[in-house]
Amino acid sequence: MEEGLGLVAVLVCVLVAAAISRRIQGTIITLPMVYTVLGLILSGRVLGIIELDLENELIQIIAELTLILVLATDASRIDVRSLIRDHSLPTRLLVIGLPLMMFFGTLLAAIIFAELTFWEAAVLAVILSPTDASLGQAVVTNTRVPVRIRQTLNVESGLNDGIAMPFLLLALNLAIAEESPQGQIHFLGLALTLIILGILVGLIVGYLSGRFIEWGQRSGWMSKEFQKISTLTVALLAYGAAELVGGNGFIAAFVMGVTMANTTRREDTEMLYEYAEVEVQGLMMLTFMIVFGTVMLPLALDQFDGTMLLYAVLSLAVIRLAAVGISLIRTKVKPVTTGFIGWFGPRGIASILYIFTVLEEDLPGESLIYSVVMLTVLISIFAHGVTAAPGAKWYAKRVEGVVESAHTEMQEVPEMPVRGSARLEG
Repeated sequence: MEEGLGLVAVLVCVLVAAAISRRIQGTIITLPMVYTVLGLILSGRVLGIIELDLENELIQIIAELTLILVLATDASRIDVRSLIRDHSLPTRLLVIGLPLMMFFGTLLAAIIFAELTFWEAAVLAVILSPTDASLGQAVVTNTRVPVRIRQTLNVESGLNDGIAMPFLLLALNLAIAEESPQGQIHFLGLALTLIILGILVGLIVGYLSGRFIEWGQRSGWMSKEFQKISTLTVALLAYGAAELVGGNGFIAAFVMGVTMANTTRREDTEMLYEYAEVEVQGLMMLTFMIVFGTVMLPLALDQFDGTMLLYAVLSLAVIRLAAVGISLIRTKVKPVTTGFIGWFGPRGIASILYIFTVLEEDLPGESLIYSVVMLTVLISIFAHGVTAAPGAKWYAKRVEGVVESAHTEMQEVPEMPVRGSARLEG
């Protein structure tokens, strides 16, 4: 009876959110905000309709499946040749800014949280380094914002979650080594094995699957209905194959997406991405409601304190802005652009799901890391959601006012698909 009530409540909430989805576009209310609030209402903290824990099999399945598909489809949006040739700003953010965010975040965490070891501080910093452009959808879909700036945030968000995973594995294994008699060399070797095998499997599965799907499309043997299924299948195949040989399945899924997108015809890849987009968006919203709002957030509410709040705010604003500012030196972008890009680096789905990797290892600082991540994501969902639409309008007006001198911002670049664009256009 209770399980049936929970299912009915979830379906009603999904229906309510769907009913208002178009109405709230362009406002200060976003779907992640709606789903988070609805999830919290359903939790044991409020109505008590759904009471699950992190060990629940359903939660584990939703989290793993969502992360696999997010990594794979995000990667499949990116044309690497175009990235290298035309997108210098996101390249700088990924090559310079992302490592700096991890570095600054680690130092700050080590200073603020005395109970964390250095490598536990690094784990926290890495988890909070990927951005989630879907939390500020209005920023990357507002056509008044110069296309180069929209695409900078879009491309950065599409790649930094997958790039961060190897760093998370390294930091996590070195944190485990601090508590183990086997030493750092053993766990460093383990992390490198997971990373290397994950990359190799992703390359092989991505290339061979891409060729196979391309052949099926060209020959007319593969129906359109099964093109969508094949996309989801290949992502899961890469994950499963990597885990089977001792590699990291999430890295494999990400590398598979990049490989398939850049070794097959672009129109085929975009078609496959669009087919998978609806499913991925649905899983993401379920993650915000059930995994984050109903389960993860209520467990952390009692742990929040002023020190955690300080780190969360500094991570979202100061650390991000400093890393972006340094990475954009000599690019000739206006200070207002640096500030705009620096602020709109929300923390969302990747940070929520990466915490599950940490929870498997039982680190001494696990509870603190968990609570800080939950608080940071909670603040980000609302702070970036509320400021996205007005912030995009404000920035567009500022840049339009200096259009002659803002030539760097106004440079035309090829557009890559935006996560959630299929849902927005529908």
